[in-house]
Amino acid sequence: MTAKPADVTPTSGADGSPAAGSDRLFKSTGVVAAFTFLSRVTGLARDISFSTWFGAGSVMDAFAVAFKIPNLLRRFFGEGAFSQAFVPVISEYRATRSPADTRDLLDRTTGTLALVLFAITLIGVIAAPIVILVFAPGFLDDAGRFPVTVRMLRFTFPYIFFVSLTALAGSILNAHRRFAVAAFTPVLLNIVMIGFAGWVEPRLPWPGVGLALGVFAAGVVQLAFQLPFLKRLGLLPRPRWDLAHEGVRRIFRLMLPAMFGSSVAQVSILADTLIASFLVAGSISWLYYSERLIEFPLGVFGVALGTVILPRLSEQHATSSPERFSATLDWALRLVLLIACPAAIGLTVLAGPLLATLFHGGQFGARDVSMAAASVRAYAPGLVGFILVKVLAPGYFARQDTRTPVRIGVQALSLGMALKVMFVLALVGARAAPAHAGIAAATACAGLFNGAFLLRGLLKAGIYRPRAGWRELALVAAGANALMAVVLIFALHELGDWVALGKLAQLWRLALLVAGGAAVYSSVCWLLGLRPRDLRAHLG
Repeated sequence: MTAKPADVTPTSGADGSPAAGSDRLFKSTGVVAAFTFLSRVTGLARDISFSTWFGAGSVMDAFAVAFKIPNLLRRFFGEGAFSQAFVPVISEYRATRSPADTRDLLDRTTGTLALVLFAITLIGVIAAPIVILVFAPGFLDDAGRFPVTVRMLRFTFPYIFFVSLTALAGSILNAHRRFAVAAFTPVLLNIVMIGFAGWVEPRLPWPGVGLALGVFAAGVVQLAFQLPFLKRLGLLPRPRWDLAHEGVRRIFRLMLPAMFGSSVAQVSILADTLIASFLVAGSISWLYYSERLIEFPLGVFGVALGTVILPRLSEQHATSSPERFSATLDWALRLVLLIACPAAIGLTVLAGPLLATLFHGGQFGARDVSMAAASVRAYAPGLVGFILVKVLAPGYFARQDTRTPVRIGVQALSLGMALKVMFVLALVGARAAPAHAGIAAATACAGLFNGAFLLRGLLKAGIYRPRAGWRELALVAAGANALMAVVLIFALHELGDWVALGKLAQLWRLALLVAGGAAVYSSVCWLLGLRPRDLRAHLG
């Protein structure tokens, strides 16, 4: 079976003519993916530093909670709900209204959002003990974790203010097709946090405060970095409070349901923390390091692709181009099939070697590697669902439909919560596997459900109409994935005990496995007829 180039490249209409600017779409995805990859690499360096210096004990458990809470709100107000609501509206203004109207919308949206964020930040800092009780109730009776977490949260919570304004600045740049700046900005977060963890934390008498101060400082640095780029483009907002403005009201009206619909995966992961707070010490840390591995391909590919197609889909909807809208989704989904599936398989097979190579050493021992590997394997199948959500949610938000993703998200979250309780209780009773792995498995199931039903909704409504060639492409991907998995499993068995190896031996062997797996996968795809040009939306 072969996959023809036309089967992968989006067209602009039923006549099969090339989509205007489709090469730019692929190039933009590559730019965002490259900078996001750099962000994830520096993020791994940050987590390697944390695992070496702090291991998986009480301080790291406390920081994981104190950092995760503002991170969840960042997904709500920044990268998730706000950008999903803001970009379609600003794209519509750019396509149908005057530059003065667009600039006025930017000013009033910035002022209104900033004031709302300040109020939320103030409440969060004052009510930090209550917030911890809500998100990690298992810490209440733990004298080693509860007070430390409260102290850290009071420094990390203001991060939501700065990083959400950073996301607003990034959304403005993305809407104007300036993707690189926003994609690079998270690199600064990782660099600042490493610096504070290594230099400030040892000099303070309170455990964990240096880590928390690093989060606060990183938020300031990220926002300051983006402002000059906005000014250079003449897009620096002049904040004005105006909740009565028609565009602002529409953004916030879309934002409220989108707060849930675009962030179900994050809410689910936070629920993981809540349940894990009742398990043995270290469970939250093991899940944290597992999530970091899962978020690597999710960010490099899923977030990058979703970021790039949202402005394109919004413009296509605003200019009434349903055929091009469907073709853009089709192109993105084919990339998901060809990239997300082998990434999930690779994480499943190589969970132990990845964790041992990246995190083993210092305070992070062999038991921590084994425990974290169990949750990586449980999370890995859900990667496909998480990426599908990143790609399919823009198909709804670009059309300013926030209700459908919310309804599906509520169903997915409810399913995930029920499965978490069932799986954890079953594993605790049977003692057959680490209980925290049940949390990860339930999260994966919820992610797959969410992605599948978002796709079903677009198909049922006729918004997405798959082009010819999917069966051939699926067969190619299935064959390549199967052979890659067999080769990796055999090679891993031959290499023996990974933890016992030296760091240098781990590094070159892991590089060999990753490169070898990628070579097998790409070679099988080539032999079955898929060519690199088939993956480029290059016509136009």
